[in-house]
Amino acid sequence: MGTGIALGLMALIFLASIFSIELAISVSLIEITFGVIVGNVFHLTSPPAMVYLAGLASIVLTFLAGAEVDVDLLRSKFKESLLIGGISFLVPFIGAMAFAYYIAGWSLGAAKIAGVALSTTSLAVVYAVLVETGLTSTKIGKLIMASCFITDLGTAVALSALFAQFNWWTLVFLMASAVLIFIGPRLVRPIFNRYGGKVIEPEIKFLLLLLSVFIFLAEKGASHAVLPSFIFGLAMARTMQEKPEITRRLRVISFTLLTPFFFIKAGMNVSLPLVTANFGWLVLFFVVKVTAKALGVFPLARHYVGKDSIYTTLLMSTGLTFGTISAMFGLNAGIINRTQFSILVTVVVLSAVIPTFIAQKWFQPAVNLSDNNGNHEA
Repeated sequence: MGTGIALGLMALIFLASIFSIELAISVSLIEITFGVIVGNVFHLTSPPAMVYLAGLASIVLTFLAGAEVDVDLLRSKFKESLLIGGISFLVPFIGAMAFAYYIAGWSLGAAKIAGVALSTTSLAVVYAVLVETGLTSTKIGKLIMASCFITDLGTAVALSALFAQFNWWTLVFLMASAVLIFIGPRLVRPIFNRYGGKVIEPEIKFLLLLLSVFIFLAEKGASHAVLPSFIFGLAMARTMQEKPEITRRLRVISFTLLTPFFFIKAGMNVSLPLVTANFGWLVLFFVVKVTAKALGVFPLARHYVGKDSIYTTLLMSTGLTFGTISAMFGLNAGIINRTQFSILVTVVVLSAVIPTFIAQKWFQPAVNLSDNNGNHEA
């Protein structure tokens, strides 16, 4: 990566953080926007170093999503979250895939990528909204977070299962991943206890090493490291929650250095002329995603949360990180072309903004400030 390009990218990363704070907009959305500008105005392509950092960022984000899950919350709301989160994945997955294949005329592989990318719910967007509105400890907030986990788990499973190309390395990848997920927390805990808190951060480096092992084995096995990284994060959830300072430092490293390259790279691959030329398809794909989410989630939300069902449905309609990861995988693997990628990423970004705005503007639940036990009444 040339020093001039590196300087320009670091300036964009800094400006994105400032804009995010001042405009109260997710920094990921701004980074994608900057990437679109860089790619379309200056016609820059991603250097190899940026490609590697973006790939590592997607796996670290996946791991953090799993590690952020409250296991006790998931257990206590398992039935509701399984139904809402499962249908939140399944209906949009089938709907978007069928629309892409039968109506838009995409290949079957591209249609599968569309189904996966548009079935997601953004855990990052939902978490940020719930924190900002004080709903994280309420009944509705806990249910939405648990449901998001189920949806994203479905996305990770689908992406891995649909596009794995089995060979002997695939078997090694699956077996080694299972072993790492099982023994990983046991390996990490003594490292955390002995070396935690040091300036050189050996415990963070060890986590990055383990995640790099997943990436290496997945590449050899012609698969993807999303699913094992996500499950590994879930397996590490209790340990990470016991060591919140480690989670905080990993999040700082990720959002400071890694994820900006991932989202800027994603934006650089969006072609504005292609988006403009296919604007009608973009609108239709957005309508398919939101409508499918509503048809699947609203009836169950109506049953379990009553008057807050519209709010729940809108938040479950958001997408960002996993949708972008899925689309990037499809582009890098040659399953979708740049036109299809541009449509999918633009739809994903719009789904992070529009449903969130409507939910907060008109359907935000009232918070009972005296409720410290999460017993918000729906």
